[in-house]
Amino acid sequence: MLRIGSGAGFAGDRIEPAKALVEKGNLDYLILEGLAERTIALAQKHKQKNPSQGYNEYLEERIRVLLPILLKKKVRLITNMGAANPSSAAKKIIEIAKELGLSCKVAAVTGDDVFDKINGAYNVLESDKSLRDYEPIISANAYLGIESIIPALESGANIIVTGRVADPSLFLAPIVHHYGWDLKDYNLIGQGTLIGHLLECAGQITGGYFADPGRKDVEGLENLGFPYAIIEPNGHATITKLPETGGTVSLQTVKEQLLYEIHDPTNYYTPDCIADFSTAKLEETGKNKVLVYGATGKRKPDTLKVSVGYHAGFLGEGEISYGGSTALQRGQLAQQILTKRLLQNYPQLKTDLIGVSSLHPRQFGNACPYEVRVRVAALCKTAEEAKTIGHEVESLYTNGPAAGGGARKNVQEVIGIVSTFIHRKEITVNTEVLE
Repeated sequence: MLRIGSGAGFAGDRIEPAKALVEKGNLDYLILEGLAERTIALAQKHKQKNPSQGYNEYLEERIRVLLPILLKKKVRLITNMGAANPSSAAKKIIEIAKELGLSCKVAAVTGDDVFDKINGAYNVLESDKSLRDYEPIISANAYLGIESIIPALESGANIIVTGRVADPSLFLAPIVHHYGWDLKDYNLIGQGTLIGHLLECAGQITGGYFADPGRKDVEGLENLGFPYAIIEPNGHATITKLPETGGTVSLQTVKEQLLYEIHDPTNYYTPDCIADFSTAKLEETGKNKVLVYGATGKRKPDTLKVSVGYHAGFLGEGEISYGGSTALQRGQLAQQILTKRLLQNYPQLKTDLIGVSSLHPRQFGNACPYEVRVRVAALCKTAEEAKTIGHEVESLYTNGPAAGGGARKNVQEVIGIVSTFIHRKEITVNTEVLE
């Protein structure tokens, strides 16, 4: 039966679990999912500065570690770590292969970049405004589906590198290719989409994001194993992990991941179908083994979601620490000083007492912390305006309250993300095969 492993759940994930899966998982495919909405917008900015860049910063490191064992074990790799530049990523992989004295075939999938195909009149999903209200636009990438990946699979490529592809589609494509599923059998496609959704975040389903000491204890997190699925021709799949690794696969972890980022479980829109997860069945069949089946689906939508990145301004921030028996009071005094000096010119000013009120809006109980860190931040139109925030915090060194230390200041561009839709007929997918 088909075996697909999840080797990364986000751009900066660990590499060791992926290596272990290839070495010991008897896999057919390894999937590296490393592309979030903001990630690809930032990648587009890198590409604008250097046309040969724009792929994931860890791609080269991962390929150097994985490529020899991928080829030895005959495991095919699919990854969206091509980000804004799959073509350059593919060329880099070939370059690394030659350096290592290896021979492989790499397919680059492009077509998700629709920057030149959208306009300011497009409606924004989150606000019901138009895109012109978010200018300047930095990037626009459509979520492609399995039909963009299947030609690359048919090419026989050892490695397939894409840009913005829907996360479940990375896993669904090799299932459809391997078993020859009908693309219009939407119940099968819905079940395959569920498998992809469960695997896409890697360590989340094996207990990483699940762990909560005293409530949901998970052992061996320092050696967390990533999941893989054993998939039958009818779409039934067993989610499991390598036995010698830490973490856990249980009904609880699978249920939590099933509901992760799902607005309506009965109508989960993807480029490949509208999946219905409410019909899914889960059975714990052994230690770290959960059987998943029964998800269904309806026809794929005519439009594709587009992730749009835009320049949202500059974040100015500053931090300073206070310690001792009156740390909280001095931190609060610092907040008052900074608010009086800045709020008039920075109406979006936000002040936090880290360790007291930075995660929750109010204190719980009457505990007085021995130390506290004040953070002040504001979203500004220009970098010059943003610099003032950190400068004001730094000036507290000698202007009170007493005994502040460890000040830091920072200015960074803020990339905002909104969504719109484009008709799938507007998309032209290309597959470039390199050897």
